[in-house]
Amino acid sequence: MMRAADRSDPRVLIVDDSACYRQVICELLARRGYEIAGEAESIAAALRLAGTVQPDAALVDVRLPDGNGFELAARLTRSYPQIAVLMTSSQFDHNFHARAGASGALGFVPKSRLAQIEFEAFWPRDGCG
Repeated sequence: MMRAADRSDPRVLIVDDSACYRQVICELLARRGYEIAGEAESIAAALRLAGTVQPDAALVDVRLPDGNGFELAARLTRSYPQIAVLMTSSQFDHNFHARAGASGALGFVPKSRLAQIEFEAFWPRDGCG
């Protein structure tokens, strides 16, 4: 159930190749007061959608079928500097935090910790960009 957009609620683009995971994270974010701007299963779909829905933020999986999320984060932040990107993955590598920063993303959070984090640290209520 979508409600009228409140500009204090960041609009988030979810990018993950798992439809099941996208559904879970959409529910989690909606319960936290975020508006879901759209969902994409690949880099190509995310780039097309980002230009159309103009999200404030993006939650991007590291592993995507047509490349890696770090590449996508770099392209999104270069093309749409207002998008606040947060990286995630079910896998964890000690260099993911550094790679996220180098890609222009605001950080990396393992999927197993997403339910516990305060998204406001990455996506403030008064706007993301």
